[in-house]
Amino acid sequence: MARVIHVFRAPDRFIAGTVGQPGDRTFYLQASEQSRLISVALEKQQVQVLAERIGSLLEEVHRRFGTDVPDDAPPDDVDTQPLDVPVEEEFRVGTMGLGWDAESKAVVVELLAISEEEVDEAVVLDDTEEGPDAVRVFLSPAAARAFAERADRVVNAGRKPCPLCAEPLDPDGHICPRQNGYRRTEED
Repeated sequence: MARVIHVFRAPDRFIAGTVGQPGDRTFYLQASEQSRLISVALEKQQVQVLAERIGSLLEEVHRRFGTDVPDDAPPDDVDTQPLDVPVEEEFRVGTMGLGWDAESKAVVVELLAISEEEVDEAVVLDDTEEGPDAVRVFLSPAAARAFAERADRVVNAGRKPCPLCAEPLDPDGHICPRQNGYRRTEED
């Protein structure tokens, strides 16, 4: 079956968001352009790594090419709206690719579906016929910075960490290894 690549060259939105309660959230990346909307599911750590790597890429692009890159996204550029509904998962992300398109001066984010076979690096950021389905999004440096800032907020909006062991605290507490197995709650 032929590979499907959803390309968003000028997205209206590209955001990270969640569905569910802290401790039981599903993370999504959502891209929309005009009437097209794609949502892909991924792990919290993938969202966190993508945000960090976008920041690193922007710094490298500024250093190497002298491209104007904002240090912080203007508050008006950071999308604070919820995910568009209905949130229908196109696929679960397995591999992510990140690059710089010098011609269009854009950050390129590619999200590839989990596949049974090992993904060849040649299919990432390429239009080959074979390989997993993908979503490819082109972002201006300012939009990329805004995406990374929102992604950080989404990741950090979960459960508070235990002050002793840094594990997430559930609303009814958790068994803290630093307390010899005694239950610790948010009020403790």
